[in-house]
Amino acid sequence: MAELDTSSGGGKKGGKVRTKKANTKVDLTAMVDLAFLLITFFMLTTSLSKPIAMDIAKPDDEENDVKNELRASESMTILLGKNNKVAWYMGEAKNAQPTVESFSEIGKSILKNKTDLYNSRKRLLIVVIKPTEAATYKNFVDIMDELNIAGIKTAPAIDDKYITDGEKDLMRAAGIL
Repeated sequence: MAELDTSSGGGKKGGKVRTKKANTKVDLTAMVDLAFLLITFFMLTTSLSKPIAMDIAKPDDEENDVKNELRASESMTILLGKNNKVAWYMGEAKNAQPTVESFSEIGKSILKNKTDLYNSRKRLLIVVIKPTEAATYKNFVDIMDELNIAGIKTAPAIDDKYITDGEKDLMRAAGIL
């Protein structure tokens, strides 16, 4: 592993006696081999994290004869607006009074609507998300996280093409469009 080189040095020069200088040389081959073995071991035994994806349902672009009708009383529509604000309402837009909240408050509202609907009718809450041009991708991911935290088992419907004029008017009145 280590060796001492004692071949040089020594001898008399000018009447002075010099001592031999010992040159040390450390062989690091075994340490490098061990490092690569450890790196290989940890790379092979580490489990890599699997990406987690949520199912989302988007409406088809083409018109189909078969449509799934939702009961208005079981649907919650979430409108993603600007400045990290959301507006939501239950039922149909024409009869709705939207509630404008921030993302820190929307989780409580989702959970409350889910439990109220299940306790009163034993039905599941259907969520329709409608992002606007002013919403950011982070807003969309945040709302999906809130749905996941609230335990919404059904896949939320993403409907970014069909924001009605009534919904746009509601959002303009609330100042989030």
